[in-house]
Amino acid sequence: MQQDYRVDPYTVEGSVNYEDLVKKFGIAQIDAKLKDRIKKDAGDLHFMIRRGIFFAQRDMNWLLDEYEKGNKFYVYTGIAPSGGMTIAHLLPFVMAQWLQEKFDADVLIEIPGEEKFLSGKDPKLTLEKVQELAYADALNIAALGFKPAKTKMFLTTEYAGVLYKQAVRVSKYITFSIIKDAFGFDSDANIGRIFYTSMQAVPAFLKSVQMGKNIPCIIPLGVDQDVHFRVARNAIDKLGYYKPAIMHSTFLPSLKGGAKMSSSDPDNTIYIDDPKEVVAKKVNKAITGQQSTAELQKKLGGDPAKCSVCQYNRYLFEPDDSKLAAIFDGERKGTLLAGEHKKDLADKMNNFLDQHRKKKEGLKDRMDSFMLRD
Repeated sequence: MQQDYRVDPYTVEGSVNYEDLVKKFGIAQIDAKLKDRIKKDAGDLHFMIRRGIFFAQRDMNWLLDEYEKGNKFYVYTGIAPSGGMTIAHLLPFVMAQWLQEKFDADVLIEIPGEEKFLSGKDPKLTLEKVQELAYADALNIAALGFKPAKTKMFLTTEYAGVLYKQAVRVSKYITFSIIKDAFGFDSDANIGRIFYTSMQAVPAFLKSVQMGKNIPCIIPLGVDQDVHFRVARNAIDKLGYYKPAIMHSTFLPSLKGGAKMSSSDPDNTIYIDDPKEVVAKKVNKAITGQQSTAELQKKLGGDPAKCSVCQYNRYLFEPDDSKLAAIFDGERKGTLLAGEHKKDLADKMNNFLDQHRKKKEGLKDRMDSFMLRD
């Protein structure tokens, strides 16, 4: 079957077929049985798991087996900075913070300053600029409520003394042919990109190295990043460490309804640092699933699946399932019109961002407690 979409670590476009991705990537859905098991062990179930936003996984049942035997896991995730942090970037960190809270898990957060620099997609992006962005991202992440005593962040360029030795061991089991096949690189790819996955793999077993025994790890990530760990898990296994478990999220769409919100499309992206009036203006231009006029909307109703306002509520801004159902029903039945619909979402976003800015302000002088450096 010919695909009308593309998903890889550098490009997401088209109408993504997540069921097809499950087969293509060799991952498993987070089914009802696994949701029940997570809820039993956590005492709760995050709304992004309930709603299928985190929809797929690798080895989560094994991870919970280990947890139930008393072998606690840690969480690893990260972000490769290239511009301002967006609300779409928050998904794996919101999940990581929930896992920390519910399972008393340590968290490692990698900020690989080199990835977007090496990709060359933005020739104006210098390594120095990436480092500046990385520290801004670290502050945004910390403000989500991570515990400093159980959360450590690092830039790969500043923690290379620890990471590189292990990355060399990983790289011995990853051939150039594997990387070419996995990422579609041609002979023009620079050697930094070829080696990059080896560095990204290390935090997935770093605690096992440091503690001298195997410790389970889980990685919440966007499904576009799975390829790095499809490659790395085999190498990690050959080194004698546990393969990390993974949970995969779908993509928060752009305001215009595209496959993924992108930091390179500022008019259709909400940045963490957007002022209130900018958020309101962007949301006011968002695509809805409503009819062309208020009269037709009242008569015929709209389609929540096509409405970015409904989807933003589903992904992040309405955790209450009954309230979300009322929003979807209002869109579907025509009782909720675009103006009030958009204003409600903009208010929720701005309330969230206001609270986030206050938390950041309180953490500015305390970030050293989170950071790891050589």
